[in-house]
Amino acid sequence: MVQKPPRLKPADRVSIIAPAGPFDRESFEAGFDVLARRYEPVFDAGLYSKSRYLAGDDDRRLAELHQSLRDDRTRAVFCARGGYGAMRLLRRLHLTDAPLKPLIGFSDITSLHLALLARDRASIHGPVLTQLAKQPPDALERLYTLLESDQPAPPLAGTRALVPGRARGRLVGGNLSVFTRLLGTPYLPDLRGALLFLEDIGERPYRLDRMWTHLDLAGVFTQVSGLVLGDFTNCAEPAAAAADYGADTVLEELARATGLPCAAGFPFGHGEVNHALPHGVLAELDSDSTASPTLTFLEPFAA
Repeated sequence: MVQKPPRLKPADRVSIIAPAGPFDRESFEAGFDVLARRYEPVFDAGLYSKSRYLAGDDDRRLAELHQSLRDDRTRAVFCARGGYGAMRLLRRLHLTDAPLKPLIGFSDITSLHLALLARDRASIHGPVLTQLAKQPPDALERLYTLLESDQPAPPLAGTRALVPGRARGRLVGGNLSVFTRLLGTPYLPDLRGALLFLEDIGERPYRLDRMWTHLDLAGVFTQVSGLVLGDFTNCAEPAAAAADYGADTVLEELARATGLPCAAGFPFGHGEVNHALPHGVLAELDSDSTASPTLTFLEPFAA
């Protein structure tokens, strides 16, 4: 059974960490100001570290992650940014003495979400700190509702149904590129009956095809119950004006081939709006309506 963290309250203390790549300081500070209007965010100055494409070396980032998860004084853990690097921490990630608390982030943070769910811990696929100041009020409110409410979040609407049908299961997924990298590792949760959600950025259509085919060859589509597609940002061919196909065309063809209920255009991922999703929570996809597919959450995120 998936374990859910306790609910937060406004003014609760929360940790900010940088478990992956370095970040833009101006965007970080703007996001910090947004978060500080709701909670009491704290962080160690070490998160400003830079080591090539990482926010400091693995030891620093792992120690920060462990400290934030184990610290009884903070109620949630917000990631500063994605980028790359969280996967490097998985082999040494220890949760035995860590109390339940939500981890919030997306993109490269997908690896942490999957590793947590493999150990039956729910988390939140949602905006990183450097995104917060750019999010509209309804996206922020959804995030706070997930963290604080004892009720399921309001349904989320997509823009187009690709394969009609209904599917129910625990929401599992995140960034497609990162998700494929965990296939065959012990850090991928049980996918049987799951509702798989995916998004990505900067991947040309043939690369999306390659990663999707990897999922197919690994048997993922024989295990999951349905597919929920978010933003695939900047995934056009370089000569997009001359191409007779795009990411949407390729993904639609691939999705139809699975035969699984599938809808696209849900507002999560690297686009302008990144609505938070409760990773590991039971949800239902309704893609019977071509014009208005919906994702309904069947239980609250927090206990």
